[in-house]
Amino acid sequence: MDTCACALELLGMLVYVGAWLCDLTTTILPQWLTMSTALLPVESYELGLWETCVVQDVGGMECRAYDSLLGLSTDLKLARILMCISLAVGMLGLLVAIPGLYLVNSCGEHGGYRTKRTLTITGGVLGIISGVLCLIPVSYMAHLAVIHFFDDKVPDVVPRWEFGDALFCGWAGGFLFIVAGLLLITSGLCSQVEPQPVLQRRYQVMSADASFRKRTEYV
Repeated sequence: MDTCACALELLGMLVYVGAWLCDLTTTILPQWLTMSTALLPVESYELGLWETCVVQDVGGMECRAYDSLLGLSTDLKLARILMCISLAVGMLGLLVAIPGLYLVNSCGEHGGYRTKRTLTITGGVLGIISGVLCLIPVSYMAHLAVIHFFDDKVPDVVPRWEFGDALFCGWAGGFLFIVAGLLLITSGLCSQVEPQPVLQRRYQVMSADASFRKRTEYV
């Protein structure tokens, strides 16, 4: 395996870990959507997947978890499911890609290079899938916020939900997942040449030399 492929592999793993942490942060943060009212400028509201919070300008913050799962809207249920699946697929891809690293001698010194390459590419594909699963709920919630914000049927004095920090973190995590997956796939494709053992190469050189000598003596 050449140096370029090894560097892509290590860079892909670092980006992979950062993407998974962003995905986890997005799932936990309550700032998916934020809303502030003109009637109470000292307070703002935050909507997350697991709880809603009231934030005061003086620094106080009070959060309350949702009372019932059945009472949640379909949008929040779908976002919960997709984000949890994204975390699970991302962790699975990370665990699959680690044994396929060039620096991890889990398949033997002279053999198993095809297996390691397959594990690396599989981890990259799972990373891309995880990124897509993360981008879907984040983009969908942002889409709903935009539709409701520019709804002409709602009076201008009525407060509206706006983008929260969790959405931006989710977009970053999804794109990082895709970048990490592409890096791992590229590193796997760049390492298609399987190195031969030293003894086997010596035997081939000696056989070729002996064959050449026989042909010379015959002539």
